[in-house]
Amino acid sequence: MGLRKRKSESETKPRGAAQFSPERGTDYSFSAPAYPPGGARCELYRRLRESVPLIDAAVYKLVRLTGGFHVECESPQSQKTVDRFSRGVPAGGNQTGLFAFVSGFFEELLTCGTVVGEILTDGDGVPCALMLAEPGSFELKRARDGFSVDVYSVNGALPEKVRHPELCLPCVLNPEPGAVYGSPLLKGMPFVSSVLMKIYESIGMNWERAGNIRFAVTYNPGSDPADRAYAAERAKQMAEEWSKAMRPGEVRDFVCAGDVTVKVIGADSAIPDSAVPVRQMLEQIVAKTGLPPFMLGLSWSSTERMSQQQADVLTSELEAYRRVLTPVIEKICRLLLRRSGLDDRLTVVWDDITMQDEVALSQADLNRAKAEKIRRDMSID
Repeated sequence: MGLRKRKSESETKPRGAAQFSPERGTDYSFSAPAYPPGGARCELYRRLRESVPLIDAAVYKLVRLTGGFHVECESPQSQKTVDRFSRGVPAGGNQTGLFAFVSGFFEELLTCGTVVGEILTDGDGVPCALMLAEPGSFELKRARDGFSVDVYSVNGALPEKVRHPELCLPCVLNPEPGAVYGSPLLKGMPFVSSVLMKIYESIGMNWERAGNIRFAVTYNPGSDPADRAYAAERAKQMAEEWSKAMRPGEVRDFVCAGDVTVKVIGADSAIPDSAVPVRQMLEQIVAKTGLPPFMLGLSWSSTERMSQQQADVLTSELEAYRRVLTPVIEKICRLLLRRSGLDDRLTVVWDDITMQDEVALSQADLNRAKAEKIRRDMSID
């Protein structure tokens, strides 16, 4: 009996081509007065994160605080398939796993307000990879039915509607009424950040002047006619000797005769205090992120710690982000199971959000156990 050579999985199941071209928008300065649409606006916010490290740290903090998740399926075979896919699916670049894709997806959502992911399939139509579309490579338009949204690929001069919309993962954050694009977390920060950067630039110039001292050497020839006759020559000679004395890398004395005055230029002007305006700008940025200041390294109070009210508010914010991401995860896993011929009933389970320390949690558990014991004792009596 002859043996057929078994082809590798990559040969029998080629991946489908990506529907979006990696094309970035125009480079905009974060201090631009208007918000350009599409990919250019996202580039604006990316530059903003690069210019203000506090904003970049806040975005990464929110991504990490949102926590991990796992998918629970009702069918054991479906559970094995989803677990294998979640661990090993390529997520673009050098990342692997469903959690890595969702983290990048969420980061892009916070930065741009609108993000489109794409599911790549093999020859049998089964999902085999995940990727993010660049903001300049897609457009969203209202469909003819009036409520759904169509995804268009910007690969050429004119946008072209994608051929497989079921493989696209569009998601928006806090969209305005009637808008197809979302509002990024950084909305409203360009103006505040531009003022903050101007303060930092002025601080840098002031310290550059304070650290690089300039001197004013004044020679007064007096009333003697002989001194006045040679005043220009003596002033020129003093200037040369002063330049030699102030030459970097060597220490020399400056010796002169006559009425000579040496003063530091700008010594009488103090450097303006920037603590108050900088804090005012940072307060606006911190308020927009929803994070406590000390979580971003701002020690405005020596005894500051997260209160129960702050923890509840932050927990509600993170749960709101989870509600936005959950449908995306469900769509990926359900498509995987359906095209694999398996049961697609599943639930996305997020990890518990714990904002309090272990001592507070232990005390809460103890109080809960005491209350339960009291209720049982009362019911027995």
